Amino acid sequence: MPRLGIILHGVTGRMGYNQHLVRSILAIRDQGGITLRSGERLEIDPIIVGRNRDKMEQLAKRHNIARWSTDLDAALADPNDQIFFDAGTTLMRAELIGRALDAGKHVYCEKPISDDLRTAVKLARKARASGLKHGVVQDKLFLPGLRKLALLRDSGFFGKILSVRGEFGYWVFEGDWGVPAQRPSWNYRKGDGGGIILDMLCHWRYVLDNLFGEVRAVSCLGATHIPIRVDEQGRAYDCDTDDAAYATFELDGGIIAQINSSWTVRVRRDDLVTFQVDGTHGSAVAGLTKCWTQHRVNTPKPVWNPDQPQTIDFYKTWDEVPDTQVFDNGFKAQWEMFLRHVADDSPWPYGLEAGAKGVQLAELGLKSWAERRWLDVPALEF
Repeated sequence: MPRLGIILHGVTGRMGYNQHLVRSILAIRDQGGITLRSGERLEIDPIIVGRNRDKMEQLAKRHNIARWSTDLDAALADPNDQIFFDAGTTLMRAELIGRALDAGKHVYCEKPISDDLRTAVKLARKARASGLKHGVVQDKLFLPGLRKLALLRDSGFFGKILSVRGEFGYWVFEGDWGVPAQRPSWNYRKGDGGGIILDMLCHWRYVLDNLFGEVRAVSCLGATHIPIRVDEQGRAYDCDTDDAAYATFELDGGIIAQINSSWTVRVRRDDLVTFQVDGTHGSAVAGLTKCWTQHRVNTPKPVWNPDQPQTIDFYKTWDEVPDTQVFDNGFKAQWEMFLRHVADDSPWPYGLEAGAKGVQLAELGLKSWAERRWLDVPALEF
């Protein structure tokens, strides 16, 4: 049975642990690997790496992981491990990925791949020149709700797409009145790589590019709505970066996209993220898993009358897209796709170039906010 050794760094954090370690790598391991084109089963053999010896040992015992280490250099030097994965902090990522490439490892990582475009492009060029396989997580594309949007698009359901409206976020508790915050404090400190524009515009770049059209221009307004929060040790700290972003994008084909991202909004919608796509022939609204449609022949005809309570129940005028296939965990689905790319040389469109494009949009979003103007999004050269 062929084997792939995978170095996993940064899997003690919330996302790295839940989505990448438990629901992806360990799930793939426990299902007996994946089937290759040859019909053989590919076995994966993870090693978890981190600075805290006790955490690594306890994590390995809890999940029956045979290998763990606090020595990243030794892990990178081991020729028996072919892939390096990072879900650690943004500020460390580019340097770690560069070291892994120098060690001859295929690399896969969370986004953003850096906090500045120059470094991100340099890293993508280095990966491309190495001849090694490389990729960046694009998890939203593998969500059932967005995969249903792609199905509708491919079927011609929308006609000509006119606009996209996205709403993302929820209330992150400040931590000062008995309810602990559900996001780490570094998210709100610029010096630690925090900020919702850097985080979320990287996501919105690949969602818009892949589902609707290449992003050609951006106008973004950020805000720090909550200036003081309480950290994990119960200490108050100043928030010096954005906790909300209000962005508008121009896409290929004249499509206009508007996406609000906020950690200071209370949810009254179908999901923590929703996308509404309006076209000449029909519209759709998708969340993480579900998707609703309204065709032009089923569109109600409301009339503005502020003197009368609304008589149309607008929610009831939409039809849910049925589940016609089983959707696996999105992170796991992309992991399996990357593993097949490494082992079978199967197609893979999500290299570090895509990661650099995400950093580009985030950087332009921050600049747009600072300069209070629209900015074009030029093509990057790799």
